[in-house]
Amino acid sequence: MTFGMVLTSALMIWKSLIVITNSVSPIVVVLSGSMEPAFYRGDLLFLTNYESEPINVGDITVFKIEDREIPIVHRVLRVHESKNGTVKFLTKGDNNAVDDRGLYAPGQDWLEKKHVMGRAKGFLPYIGMVTIVMNDYPKFKVCCLFSLFVYIIHFAHSLS
Repeated sequence: MTFGMVLTSALMIWKSLIVITNSVSPIVVVLSGSMEPAFYRGDLLFLTNYESEPINVGDITVFKIEDREIPIVHRVLRVHESKNGTVKFLTKGDNNAVDDRGLYAPGQDWLEKKHVMGRAKGFLPYIGMVTIVMNDYPKFKVCCLFSLFVYIIHFAHSLS
């Protein structure tokens, strides 16, 4: 019962963060070195995505490209606002030589607000390395999950 309560509490906290930050993913892990030296691989970013906040040059955004599974963390390089009020912007990783047009969907030269999952408001260095290690080394992930399963079974058995 205690494990179920912990799991339910974690889910409630996650859903609350989604509502509070207006971001579908309020916490993300930096997966590459493209934003060094600002952020390193494994840094945990805290995001917000409020409609009232305009996108500005220099903002660190997390965006999702159509037909790509993994979101990208990069800085806004240029912002273009058309006469009808539509805002488009171009991004680039701090550690990359060129802008992100090569990463965007075919025929897409700019990002729009609909692509943004959030903007970085804070971070914890290297905390996300656990996620990276789990994904890079599947056998380690299986061992950890098996150990957790054995611990839960043992813990449940000791309660009865």
